[in-house]
Amino acid sequence: MTDSETTDFIETTRTSYDAIAKDYSAAYPGLPDLPVDLSMIAAFAQLVKANGTAPVADLGSGPGHITAHLNDLGVPAFGIDLSPAMVTLAREAHPALRFHRGSMTSLDLPDETLGGVLALYSIIHIPDDHLPATFAGFHRVLVPGGHVLLAFQKGEQPGLHLTERFGHEIDLHYHWRPAYVVGDMLAKAGLEVAATLIREPLDPEKRPRAFVLARKPG
Repeated sequence: MTDSETTDFIETTRTSYDAIAKDYSAAYPGLPDLPVDLSMIAAFAQLVKANGTAPVADLGSGPGHITAHLNDLGVPAFGIDLSPAMVTLAREAHPALRFHRGSMTSLDLPDETLGGVLALYSIIHIPDDHLPATFAGFHRVLVPGGHVLLAFQKGEQPGLHLTERFGHEIDLHYHWRPAYVVGDMLAKAGLEVAATLIREPLDPEKRPRAFVLARKPG
């Protein structure tokens, strides 16, 4: 990908998800029936609770299903999403919870205030050269002993570019990475990788899913 293609990736990601927000939410109306995925989220929630009462930020929260699930697991959580349309849908579906617009690449949060950072299938839209600063931001906002859980499609290829989804014109880039590359970037940001899990694709998925759990020392 050229520099010109990455210059406006935040804006093109935002406008793309604004365009498909209602259809996306209708296509994914609730928690997925994926026991391995849910077990990783449950483990993350247990670790966060064991370290204190600081909240979790669900980054790329979309319709808000995972934010709500974290609260059901006893973890105070709020959602952040680039797309105002997604934020509106999440607020309508979960009026008791907090959702606001923002970017994980520049978190507008005070230092050491979060017990956890969750980003499920959202770092896939961030180019490689923006990830180190993004992960440094995760380290900054976490309390000592706080945890990060990432999930993403695993792959060696550079990814793909979609110009249409759900019948809408979009401009959305997807970046595939090996799990060890993401783990190395987290480590360079000062976060200790605690676990890496690879789940093979389930129909209709085409790529393995990677989960990386990391911790801020303290």
